[in-house]
Amino acid sequence: MAAPVLLPSTPYYRIWGKAETEPWHRNPNKETIGEVWFSASDSVPLLVKLLFTSANLSVQVHPADDYAAAKHNSRGKTEMWHILRAEPDARIAFGLREAVTPQRLRAAALSGEIVDLLHWIPVRPGETYFIPAGTIHAIGGGLTICEVQQLSDVTYRLFDYHRLEKDGQPRPLHLDDSVAVSRLTPGGAAQQPQPLGEGRELLVECPYFRTERVVVTGQAAIPARSHNMLCVALEGTGKIGGLPFAAGQAWEVAAGEGVEIESPSAVFLITSEPEGR
Repeated sequence: MAAPVLLPSTPYYRIWGKAETEPWHRNPNKETIGEVWFSASDSVPLLVKLLFTSANLSVQVHPADDYAAAKHNSRGKTEMWHILRAEPDARIAFGLREAVTPQRLRAAALSGEIVDLLHWIPVRPGETYFIPAGTIHAIGGGLTICEVQQLSDVTYRLFDYHRLEKDGQPRPLHLDDSVAVSRLTPGGAAQQPQPLGEGRELLVECPYFRTERVVVTGQAAIPARSHNMLCVALEGTGKIGGLPFAAGQAWEVAAGEGVEIESPSAVFLITSEPEGR
């Protein structure tokens, strides 16, 4: 049986980031970290991130595969968010409160009214939100999130609270592309996990990824998948495939290989391409 591979992690400064990133990311210098990316092998068309927010992120939208391929020679970007920590009154925006026309969306983005058009939802740790490509969205401050997404960095901003780049220039917006790809209908709600037994529950299954949450109390056997899978330690310490793990680490397990996790108390997010993809 092949051993799991510990994935390299890269932290990124963000103006909306925060210094309180532990236990998921050691930050002794109290840098303003907004994102930590885990680098999987080339055979995994997915990206897993940790997000740490002290302020609202920009209002944005991502294209689907066809639009991204035509405009950027890229995949589209469908994603999911699993909430790890939420300060009181923390919230996300998931779609719109009401249906709008393309003309109204553009005008609202230019005026800033779009913030009030968004469907804002108070969130709690343990909740999961599925954000298909084309869904207008925003993440508020006071959150720590584990994100799973297609391996793509195509993002269109509709509004960014008049923030400036380091050189003093306004951060660019992408209104033409945003209007072209946005769903102009009301937003949704949190996913309802589906129990699978033995501490496992299905959070999201879509054409791009299947993600489960696994609670380990002693030992858990993670079944093999037909694609390489990523195992993200959200809580606890112990061993995965005989190797020590801690919260905030991610591991890659080869296709066709299962893995054993040992811990008195731990939580993992397990994701891969869906079967048959």
